[in-house]
Amino acid sequence: MTQGRLIAVVGPSGAGKDSVMLGLCGALPDLHLVRRVITRAPELGGENYEAISFAEFEDLATHGAFAVHWSAHGLQYGIPCSVNDQLKRGRDCLVNLSRKVLPGAAEKFPRFVVLNITAKPETLLRRLTARGRENRSEIAERLAQAEKPLPEGLKVATISNDGPLTETVARAASALQPVSVNR
Repeated sequence: MTQGRLIAVVGPSGAGKDSVMLGLCGALPDLHLVRRVITRAPELGGENYEAISFAEFEDLATHGAFAVHWSAHGLQYGIPCSVNDQLKRGRDCLVNLSRKVLPGAAEKFPRFVVLNITAKPETLLRRLTARGRENRSEIAERLAQAEKPLPEGLKVATISNDGPLTETVARAASALQPVSVNR
């Protein structure tokens, strides 16, 4: 059996990564959606994540519970090592990652693909404001980060999410399918 792909979904805050990921899981039911561990309060929503304290996170990280982990925007994020079991079973795994961990993840996972979700600055601003998780200063910081390029040398499919979600999901599914066919 061929090992599954780790499909890293990246893009600026407000690009709609979580919505696209859920849509992809509906369009491609064999995908496994990886649930991140985050030091964010559980009531802040957005994605389905495991909310834990900073102390719990540090303990898990120290004991090797994460395949990948990083900090961003004052929070800690981790991808549980259980992702390796899914990949060994031949399942493609979809995970929301930070751009800064892509090179290390590409080294760690042999079948690594990046799905870069983008949106125009005005779309990002509208979405960030509507979700109500950040203040103006934090939104400005996230918008400034949106223009940062991806690391070079990665297999990347870039999809714009400015239009209807169904169209974005269809384009993303199509971009991922040719690789799946050649397993």
